Amino acid sequence: MKRLPSRPVTIIGAPMDLGAGRRGTDMGPSAVRLAGLHETLAYEGFDDVEDKGDLDVPAVETLKLVDPKAKHLPAIAATCKRLAKEVRGALKRGRVPVTIGGDHSAAIGSISAVAAHFRAQKKKLGVIWIDAHGDMNTPETSESGNVHGMPLAALLGMGPAAITQIEGRFRKLDPDRVALVGIRSLDQGERETIRSSGAHVFTMKEIDERGIADVMRDAIRVAGGPDAGPIHVSFDVDGVDPRFAPGVGTAVDGGLTYREAHLAMEMVAETQRLCSVDVVEINPVLDIANRTGRLAMELILSALGKQIYVA
Repeated sequence: MKRLPSRPVTIIGAPMDLGAGRRGTDMGPSAVRLAGLHETLAYEGFDDVEDKGDLDVPAVETLKLVDPKAKHLPAIAATCKRLAKEVRGALKRGRVPVTIGGDHSAAIGSISAVAAHFRAQKKKLGVIWIDAHGDMNTPETSESGNVHGMPLAALLGMGPAAITQIEGRFRKLDPDRVALVGIRSLDQGERETIRSSGAHVFTMKEIDERGIADVMRDAIRVAGGPDAGPIHVSFDVDGVDPRFAPGVGTAVDGGLTYREAHLAMEMVAETQRLCSVDVVEINPVLDIANRTGRLAMELILSALGKQIYVA
């Protein structure tokens, strides 16, 4: 197997738990770094890695709840704007931005920046969204008001302007270039949103029946579109079964195995069209000996091109 070329990488920490229903994901970026992210990147031959550190995110206790249907939305939107600026800067310099979270609402910032970057080049961005959940609620359909259940809807143009218009007043993603992988837990109101959106959904049932490799081939084809365009992967670690990832924001039994998760990332890396990646919802408060932080670190390596090779 030919070794994939090393690419310049920019790491950005998004230590945010404002969109989640419980505390702890704000410590996710530290857990991934402590698992040996920098050391492992160096060992695997990534000799151009910069770490921009963590964004400044307010603590939830310092905020006043304005809207219970979209909790802490102003602070989340402000954080996503700061993240978008960092991601956009990395892309302009020809680097691969890796966002470490933090809850999944951070993806509004990262993907908005990537979409705007490629829109300026008249290219369409595709996204593979690996998650136990659909993340396609709006304030009207959400049962909790937690914004980490709304990012994909926002990127498809649904929801408050504060999060749909980051990086410009355009829909960041076309639904026909969105592939959700590993879905197994949906809110009732969210189901209709997903059905009517036009996004492609690959549930855990389908993965069980067809196998992860077959599903990922379809997901890559969906995200890349007919022109084999750039692909962003947004990986919520709760897409992995809690046996392998106990420290996540919202655990759901019956997820991807350790090797299924890695194969998914390895297959995207092999396309050499991965432009950016999020790995989010790592919650050290709920973890066991940083197993989830280490898994997240390893998944980042697989996405960037780490391979099992002999030549």
